[in-house]
Amino acid sequence: MEPAPGAYSVQLHGPYMQNPPLNAMPRTRSTPAQARAERTGNARTTAKGTARSATGKRVPKEDEVTAVFDPLRRLVHALHVASRETERRLGVTGAQLFVLTQLRATPSLSINALAERTMTHQSTVSVVVRRLVRRKLVKKVRAEDDARRVELTLTAAGIALLKRAPEVLQVRLAGAIGALAAAERRALAHGLDQLVSELGVGNAPPAMFFETLG
Repeated sequence: MEPAPGAYSVQLHGPYMQNPPLNAMPRTRSTPAQARAERTGNARTTAKGTARSATGKRVPKEDEVTAVFDPLRRLVHALHVASRETERRLGVTGAQLFVLTQLRATPSLSINALAERTMTHQSTVSVVVRRLVRRKLVKKVRAEDDARRVELTLTAAGIALLKRAPEVLQVRLAGAIGALAAAERRALAHGLDQLVSELGVGNAPPAMFFETLG
């Protein structure tokens, strides 16, 4: 049976059937203190670099690595499942749906303005737009006040597709990051930047989630 519009199906096959998409998981409320404790793994680090839990018990390094791995796995898995479901149901990737939703929110955007709305680089979003234009979901038009400027707008097919589309997980992700305290956002950005640098991919172009640049 086809799932109702606006809801992802969690009846997946293979390795993806173990965990449901993020928006299918039950949500529980926690206090700000509990949320901070969960994000830090209830661990403290002394001046000598010895990790200790909130009770003072030593935390093995492997446990600390796991405490980072697990939320990364959940996040990547949820984004991957959402993108696969979007492509299966609508024929567009999660990144392409993200771009379409931004054009619906603010019609007639330039490539530069769309890059800002999608929090990515102009060259990256141009690849996605080119694919959407090819699918006749987006069209390029000349600006009314300046014929030299090209603007992007949804076609009738693009508008119709969005009426059948579920909530975009990337929009929720951006909202969740924005809801963090400023110090937490800076710490998260700094930690992730160090991580990609250690992996040797710090200078790689930041493609949109699960969207090839080729």
